[in-house]
Amino acid sequence: MIGSIIGAISGFMYSKLLIIMLLAVGLYFTVRTRFLQVRHFTEMIKVVGEKPENEDSVSSFQALMVSTASRVGTGNIVGVATAICMGGFGAVFWMWVIAFIGGASAFVESTLAQIYKRKRPDGSSYGGPSYYIEAALNSYGLGFVFAISMLLTYAGGFNMLCAYNLQSTFSSYSFYNPAVTPYIIGAILALIFGYCLLGGDDRIVKIASTLVPFMGVLYVIVALIVVVMHINLLPGVFARIFAEAFDFKAIFGGFSGSAMMYGIKRGLYSNEAGCGSAPNAAAAADVSHPVKQGLVQTLSVFIDTLLLCTATALMCLCSGVEPTEELAGAPYVQAALHASLGNIGPIFITVSMILFAFTTLIGNFYYMDNLLIYMHKGIPSDKFMFWFRIAGTIVVFIGSIASMGLLWDLADVLMGVMAIINLPVICILGSKATGALKDYEEQKRAGKNPVFKAEKVGLKGKVDFWQ
Repeated sequence: MIGSIIGAISGFMYSKLLIIMLLAVGLYFTVRTRFLQVRHFTEMIKVVGEKPENEDSVSSFQALMVSTASRVGTGNIVGVATAICMGGFGAVFWMWVIAFIGGASAFVESTLAQIYKRKRPDGSSYGGPSYYIEAALNSYGLGFVFAISMLLTYAGGFNMLCAYNLQSTFSSYSFYNPAVTPYIIGAILALIFGYCLLGGDDRIVKIASTLVPFMGVLYVIVALIVVVMHINLLPGVFARIFAEAFDFKAIFGGFSGSAMMYGIKRGLYSNEAGCGSAPNAAAAADVSHPVKQGLVQTLSVFIDTLLLCTATALMCLCSGVEPTEELAGAPYVQAALHASLGNIGPIFITVSMILFAFTTLIGNFYYMDNLLIYMHKGIPSDKFMFWFRIAGTIVVFIGSIASMGLLWDLADVLMGVMAIINLPVICILGSKATGALKDYEEQKRAGKNPVFKAEKVGLKGKVDFWQ
């Protein structure tokens, strides 16, 4: 019964409410920033490499890797495969759409996180949507509700689903016993995960910034190999993607199972643009201007969806294996790679899933400190954080043995609540982000390295930084 209720809520959110909100807000900021995603693409790449003034501070690159660690995960493999199997080839096109216009939303929310970030006693920074929600609406209560919803989403729903997706990858192997194996894999994963958590933020940042680039590059290389092996099928694949994406009779005849719905739903789960997650990592970066980190987080959306999700899609669709509902999820990717690379294919996907899932788990938990500081109105005690991290480790184990359908719907609903709160707020505060963008562009045209002052957007004396 609980599963049915959560499924019904998820269906309403993604067949009506969130589709409209995500597309409307993304298009609004795309136009308002004059297609920033295109105009400043080279600038995004440039600012990633900038070093912070303080060597001990979090760099733009490290903040990018932490947010990408959260974005890049099992959704890039299992989520994409599920969207294609359930919604058809056209789902890929709608994932591209939500990533492109979502890049503008990601820019605004991460720029706002930088503008409104708070200062720790040691001079480092923290922040996120809860802080700019309170600033915009003068409501600690709504900021608290957002913090709770994000905590439940990332430490709960997303990490449970991630753990399930990882263990389900082993289901194609002969040793897999549904009654025993999930418990064993879950216990091993929980122990390793707990070890990283108890090492604190520094260990999380170092692990993410090391694993994410390696994992992403290797995955794209293998995908390219598969595509080149079946290059003759590529034109037909693209033709089907666009043909099925614009099959409006199918879309409006049964939207809940359409390519558009699955593409947007799984695209949002993968890149999280507009949900308010990445701003928590963005606020920690030490940069001279908030727009720099906004551009970096836009790049993260592109890395996630336009690069890695596309890699999965083309790798599967060019394999010649036809997607079916029965193959939805990891089995479709494994079948596609087995057809292309033989027995090594499923092994590669298993290894990829382990790396993708692990970086997602630690990236998700990185956000918790900001949320708990906001909810406690101060830094929680070491004792509280120890038991909170132990609880997070137990949640990972539970996810490994739970039901797939319930976990997907739960993750979608919890993420939807975050977006429903965050999207209207970034619209209210949008002028601060676009004002910062105008200031950044003026300084760039003058040949300067942009440095931000709060007075440029009417916030002199109202924020911790930028005075």
